Amino acid sequence: MARHILIFSVFVVASCGLAYELIAGALSSYLLGDSIFQFSTIIGCYLFAMGMGAHFSRHVRDQDVLSRFVDLELAIGLIGGLSAALLFLTFAWNGAPFRIMLYLLVFSIGALVGMEVPLVMRALNARQTAFSELVSRVLTFDYLGALAVSLLFPLVLAPRLGLVRTAFLFGMLNVGVALWTMRVFRAELSGVVGRMLRAGATGFVLLLGFVLSDRMVHWGERGMFGDEIVYATSTPYQRLVLTRWKDDLRLYINGNLQFSSRDEYRYHEALVHPALERLPWARSALILGGGDGLALREALKYPNIKSATLVDLDPAMTDAFRNREELAALNQGSLRDPRVTVVNADAAQWLQQNDTVFDAVIVDFPDPSSFALGKLYSVPFYRLLLRHVAANGLVVVQSTSPFFAPHAYWTVDATLREAGLRTTPYHAYVPSFGEWGFIIGAPETGRDAYTPPSGYRLPLRFLNADTTREMFTFPPDMKRIEMPPNRLNTQSLVHEFEQDWRRFIR
Repeated sequence: MARHILIFSVFVVASCGLAYELIAGALSSYLLGDSIFQFSTIIGCYLFAMGMGAHFSRHVRDQDVLSRFVDLELAIGLIGGLSAALLFLTFAWNGAPFRIMLYLLVFSIGALVGMEVPLVMRALNARQTAFSELVSRVLTFDYLGALAVSLLFPLVLAPRLGLVRTAFLFGMLNVGVALWTMRVFRAELSGVVGRMLRAGATGFVLLLGFVLSDRMVHWGERGMFGDEIVYATSTPYQRLVLTRWKDDLRLYINGNLQFSSRDEYRYHEALVHPALERLPWARSALILGGGDGLALREALKYPNIKSATLVDLDPAMTDAFRNREELAALNQGSLRDPRVTVVNADAAQWLQQNDTVFDAVIVDFPDPSSFALGKLYSVPFYRLLLRHVAANGLVVVQSTSPFFAPHAYWTVDATLREAGLRTTPYHAYVPSFGEWGFIIGAPETGRDAYTPPSGYRLPLRFLNADTTREMFTFPPDMKRIEMPPNRLNTQSLVHEFEQDWRRFIR
């Protein structure tokens, strides 16, 4: 019975150890971007720390193995359970030491986790378990625990509980292992009463944190955004936060501003109207991204558009902007319009599975701050997209800032040209973002070269003949830079984007 308890504990502690690693990687990716870099460095640091922990486990005396195992579980439970909350609050209220705190926690947890399995194996060996059986069982349950949490984390835990609450949950599991070990091996442990008291105190702190995690996240996000938070949710894909200050509603995705209601009309008019004004015959429009319905709002102003399809990955996004009245008011109910079909799917997969051709395509993805987003700005993606554009149709792509991220902006232009589109770059000033860039693409086999409109059929708040003429003129500090296209195997755009923005945020 004792051997089975110890072996099963390996399953639990392996689950907990991997969970803390995944939480640290996911949280740092949310807050810092570049998921490959964050996960790579965190995994490397964690595995190195585990090796150090395994090495130092040899200094534990044989008669103290179970006592030290209990102490380890309490320490891992406390540090690991608090890790996500500490990281989130550190970033929210004083972002400078975030990386120091991140790698300090990862190393500490990794070193402690590295000691667990060696101590369990020594405890089993003391019970005269055959070495071959000992190794096979311990490693089997270790790997099974890792498999379980690797499936549960992205499918259930992160989207349902959130990162902070998930960390507290696994911290309590570590404390549970400590309590169960003390109960089963009470006669072999020293200082049981003291350890019981520590376990009770640790469990209480973690349970309290679990219950209050939403408040902690809300408090931290108030520190990050400054304004009143009126809506926040974690989805399997992202963290959505909506803030309000007076009459200004702002949407943030993973901490990055998506729009301000005070000036979003500038961005969305610039995104949509220069292309659609040149397509008076267009009957169908495809919008990729833009789950807030704001680009869709502008497209539906044209009476010639009889049908529009919006493809956005996250149903929480489109549901919020369809059903919450203050958000539906921003997009003027565009997501409720009978002409609109909303599809919640990965844009690339949807394009592969669908053969519909559209007269106008509006691409409104978030900036290429990660490799997952960078693939949506790649040569293969644009070639796939081109198959869905009518011969005389147009594509318009939001393309980050030609002032703040010039290398990234002109990389997008080069990528569109490599994919077979004739490009016309332009830019507009949006107070919340600064100078922002867009690119119109026309199929090489179709219409004549695109020319900007000299006016608009619709009354607009920002665009007229003068502002349009200025948009298509680039001053010397935003002049064209010759860049290679963004390909999937290198994802150069993501690196250029990070390097460009890093010059302005230092």
